[in-house]
Amino acid sequence: MESAGVQNPIPVSAVRLGRPRFLRKWLLWVVLGLAATGLSLLLWGNVLLISSDPLPARVDEAVVLQGSILGEQARLVGAVQLLKQRPGAKMLVSVPKESYWGQPVSPIAYAYIEKSYGHEMAGRTEFCETGSDVSSTEQEAMVLIGCIREHGSSSIVVVTSSYHTRRAGIIWRKILRQRGLPLKLCVYRVDDPEFRPSGWWRDRRSAKTWLMEMTKLLWTVVFG
Repeated sequence: MESAGVQNPIPVSAVRLGRPRFLRKWLLWVVLGLAATGLSLLLWGNVLLISSDPLPARVDEAVVLQGSILGEQARLVGAVQLLKQRPGAKMLVSVPKESYWGQPVSPIAYAYIEKSYGHEMAGRTEFCETGSDVSSTEQEAMVLIGCIREHGSSSIVVVTSSYHTRRAGIIWRKILRQRGLPLKLCVYRVDDPEFRPSGWWRDRRSAKTWLMEMTKLLWTVVFG
């Protein structure tokens, strides 16, 4: 007879059979989770990078950030269209102090704007030069804020590519808070030929841009 209160031990074979079932269920949930995450990134990955701010009624300056050749041209077009609706505003363009060959960039940029958008728009344009040591959005923002303060502007619109808007907004607002500057800020997005928001994963250049910008955004969010 079995002793009262002594339970039958669980057979070893049952334990062995239970482990594979648990592992299969666990792996299935992991695969489903990864698939759902991947599908979400494909469908809404562009939303993670793009931020949209309502434009204020009054703008002192439209600040154009540096980018690639195509990106810079797109940002200039967006800033010019914005200023046409606000006659009293000016355009502040971020440019490197010198080109790769040691030539000053500001005169070349002024000639380009005058030729492309007319003398009136060129007369409303000022340049903020960055040194060769400026290699990030945060460093560029700190230089530009110095130029903005010299101009006495109190309301600005930062003009940049759509994929860069969320990270640029985080960085600019952080710097303004740290310095205690009462500067009204709006980030304005423009379409960039190097990034196609809809179906970005189908285009090699857009996918590369998304991956690089997403990495930078995560770094900014996690490490500040």
